Amino acid sequence: MATPLEDPSLERHFRGHRDTVTSVDFSPVMTQLASGSMDSCLMVWNFKPKMRAYRFVGHKDAVLSVNFSPSGHLVASASRDKTVRLWIPSVKGESTVFKAHTATVRSVDFSSDGQTLCTASDDKTIKLWTVHRQKFLYSLTQHSNWVRCAKFSPDGRLIVSGSDDKLIKLWDRQTRDCIHTFHEIGGYVNHVDFHPSGTCIASASTDGSVKVWDIRMNKILQHHGAHAGAVSKLSFHSNGNYLLTSSEDGTLKIFDLLEGRIFYTLHGHQGPVTAATFSKNGEFFASGGADEQVLVWKTNFDQLSPSDVLSAQRPRDRSEAKAQAQSPVEDLPSRVQKGRAPANPISLDARSSVKRMQDQEPSVTDVGPAMFTASQVRPDSEPPSRSLDMDAEMVDKECLGSSGDYPTTIAGEDPRPRTQPLEAKAVPPALNKFMEQIAGQLDILTQTVSLLEQRLTMTENKLRECIDNQQEIRLHIKPTE
Repeated sequence: MATPLEDPSLERHFRGHRDTVTSVDFSPVMTQLASGSMDSCLMVWNFKPKMRAYRFVGHKDAVLSVNFSPSGHLVASASRDKTVRLWIPSVKGESTVFKAHTATVRSVDFSSDGQTLCTASDDKTIKLWTVHRQKFLYSLTQHSNWVRCAKFSPDGRLIVSGSDDKLIKLWDRQTRDCIHTFHEIGGYVNHVDFHPSGTCIASASTDGSVKVWDIRMNKILQHHGAHAGAVSKLSFHSNGNYLLTSSEDGTLKIFDLLEGRIFYTLHGHQGPVTAATFSKNGEFFASGGADEQVLVWKTNFDQLSPSDVLSAQRPRDRSEAKAQAQSPVEDLPSRVQKGRAPANPISLDARSSVKRMQDQEPSVTDVGPAMFTASQVRPDSEPPSRSLDMDAEMVDKECLGSSGDYPTTIAGEDPRPRTQPLEAKAVPPALNKFMEQIAGQLDILTQTVSLLEQRLTMTENKLRECIDNQQEIRLHIKPTE
């Protein structure tokens, strides 16, 4: 139980990746944490004590984004190898793979109902897919440079995307139209996300700035030039009052959105911090870095009421604190004044704690890739028959010796789960090359059709303007007597 005014604390330290950690995501039931890395692997870490971690092997290049489905029975990973994999997080390491784009896939995101995937790529497009059978739905193609991130709104009606063209675009999922464009003047957009209320978005930029935008009035609410390096990731707390950011300057920062200022500055990684996210319930947050480490932190401040937190940071009028504490969460960001001077943030250094925790690192087991067909992907509303932690616990009981250590062999055999490599069932090289050519041609056709649609729309608008102008001219011409 946290004592009053307790600061965020480091809870767990995970090390098993062999290169920079690029993305982290909590399972909805808070039993596991998934992470992706430049080492081409997806790892799933268990929160139960002495439970081993699992390294899922299958991608042929860096894994840049990972995301749990809303039910937790699937994990999606996006890779530089131009594919997306859907993993069943069990010790069998089953996954299905599909070529999603013609270039690096930077981002993957499940819709809130778990039925649709959104992917963003260096081919300048955003694509939507059905989770069941991974059927392509449509592309969004108005960005002119790499699209680094695309996210669904909480209600699934909108999509927000950020790109190296310094634009943040808001899309209507039903009409497939870009309904608004926000211009990021300072730097490229590394990451974007929706506020839990769905009324605001936040953007992380390479110039070290963090911005919060109101999508109802299409205006900026907050602009923080808080980091000394590029901001890699950001995440809203589930109550909407706080924003977490990670940066190449080696820090994590937590922003108090009620006050419009920095709340905490956290040090834990050696080098750039490349990934960060809050858990679904807001009790924890995780970070990953270029130091190949994954850290799990407990928020603690969320156990206090907003008025207690704010009054502890800066003396102010009690009536103001009470009014803000009683305000509806979804309306709080719209009342924040832009450009308020930041108060002194609390700085916490957990690097010494990280060193002490390194002796408690879990054992890591390599898994996969085994292959399952697209038809085996159940609708996300169905619960999984077994979860990874259930399978892992059973395997751990079988593999643990009397000393509690993991043996290297069991009766002379490799203790790692046996899986059938995806390559063993691979199609002939000639057929595979032919299918890749077809996929590339289909992508070109899709983009061509999209451009034709845009040009037809522009032509229709011009014709409408001409007709309107002609009618006006006729009305102004007086008939000759």
